[in-house]
Amino acid sequence: MEKKTEQAAVEVFHLGGGPIETEFHIERGADYIKVDAVSDALFPVQDFIYEHLVHCGFNEKVCSEIRLAVEEIFINICSYAYSPEHAKTWISCQVVEHETYILLQFTDSGIPFDPLKREAVDVTGKQFVEHEGGFGIHLVKKMMDEVSYEYRDGMNVLKVKRFLD
Repeated sequence: MEKKTEQAAVEVFHLGGGPIETEFHIERGADYIKVDAVSDALFPVQDFIYEHLVHCGFNEKVCSEIRLAVEEIFINICSYAYSPEHAKTWISCQVVEHETYILLQFTDSGIPFDPLKREAVDVTGKQFVEHEGGFGIHLVKKMMDEVSYEYRDGMNVLKVKRFLD
């Protein structure tokens, strides 16, 4: 049996032109994208995932919901998983397409943190207005059908699954 492999493409992006310029690296394969953990890398990740969502047959409403969940996950990793002492690091997103669902697996080597252990937040009252944090994972849980976390081999692994309606 012949095994097919796809060569990963590595790209360097330069954003800016003003006083602040951002450079980040992207490595792509058929079913994964690996980027530097900087918020500017969000859009290529979302575009990569969107291509898979369309291929699976998800409608635009669901694609928008998943896009929002991906944004919450990605920005939280960029913002909180690394202390200033850490060197520049990366986030990997692997996509598993199935005929009835899509599974997104986010992996990073940041500070171990299980977002599922956070207390549930009250999104209806005063706590929603005055409390900082916890709403992103609440949103992810509402938008996705399954969410799981594990810390394995020095890596945070967050998996989110959405079934095709």
